[in-house]
Amino acid sequence: MFHFGTVNDEQRLTERLRSGDNAAMRQFYAHYGDALAAVCARYIANEEDAKDVFQDTLVNIFTHIGDFNYRGTGSLKAWTTKIAINQSLRFLKQKKHRELQLPADYPPEAPEPEADDPPIGNVPPDVIHQMVTLLPTGYRTVLNLYVFEGLSHKEIAKLLDIEEKSSTSQLCRAKNLLAKMILDYQNHKKPIR
Repeated sequence: MFHFGTVNDEQRLTERLRSGDNAAMRQFYAHYGDALAAVCARYIANEEDAKDVFQDTLVNIFTHIGDFNYRGTGSLKAWTTKIAINQSLRFLKQKKHRELQLPADYPPEAPEPEADDPPIGNVPPDVIHQMVTLLPTGYRTVLNLYVFEGLSHKEIAKLLDIEEKSSTSQLCRAKNLLAKMILDYQNHKKPIR
């Protein structure tokens, strides 16, 4: 059984993957699969589409493992996570989701005020994840890139080919929608649909 406990474990796994070792692929999947699937699910709301993107991510990782440069513990996870994000964004662009643009009736120069963050301590993580999947595609994408990936609005705008103001506005709207869903859940303890 393979355990990630020493600095060289990740590097050894990488070398075995490069040689086409099937057992290494299974070990990689066992160790990283859930986290990579979760990354895809953060961007892709439809469960079947998220599974397809996850499969494409794995194929991309195993096909391009020779391009990976080991830079220390955690570098394989960072590299594979970036591939999952890029694969998810590629899927969204291929599907031509128009939600990446703001509606024409929404003036970017007068964004709505951002709602105060509601306390989420009593909201289970799976409910929060479900709420995020209910956000419109553009809002969810910007939220993920800003909150989870730590990108600036300038970087997000360039990556998604949108205006920087659109990125800012979409993040604000995403947070407001999430705040409303969280408050509704806390007030009514209703399941999210």
